[in-house]
Amino acid sequence: MGATADAAAEPGLANRLGFQPGQVVQEFGYDDDVDNGLRESVEDLVGGELVDEDSDEVVDAVLLWWRDEDGDLVDALVDVLGALAEGGAIWLLSPKAGRPGHIEPSDIEEAAPTAGLHATKTVSVGREWSGTRLVTPRGRRA
Repeated sequence: MGATADAAAEPGLANRLGFQPGQVVQEFGYDDDVDNGLRESVEDLVGGELVDEDSDEVVDAVLLWWRDEDGDLVDALVDVLGALAEGGAIWLLSPKAGRPGHIEPSDIEEAAPTAGLHATKTVSVGREWSGTRLVTPRGRRA
């Protein structure tokens, strides 16, 4: 219930993260520890449910919930990049410092360019999670 209350307390979170009505957003790495308030905020703003990670649909944005024990971050970023439309963004969501599964910022900074991405900003997206916005560099866009 706390996550739902968080969403009600900050209905503009998805808007602050740059999501727009009508966008298609795909989610990867869902587990029982995700911030449901953030998920609901995104769904409310875009006007639909998040697309499952098994979908082959081209999407406008990706939510990637990632924990230190989830494997190779570069491989995961390359995989989700394949679903992303030109000009789209990946929000890499990771546990905040001091929480189980935390990823060091230096690991993200190292993985992003290896996957062909550039980190544009990092923000708090709830009590437990931080989000890093990743995009393809302008020079690489077709």
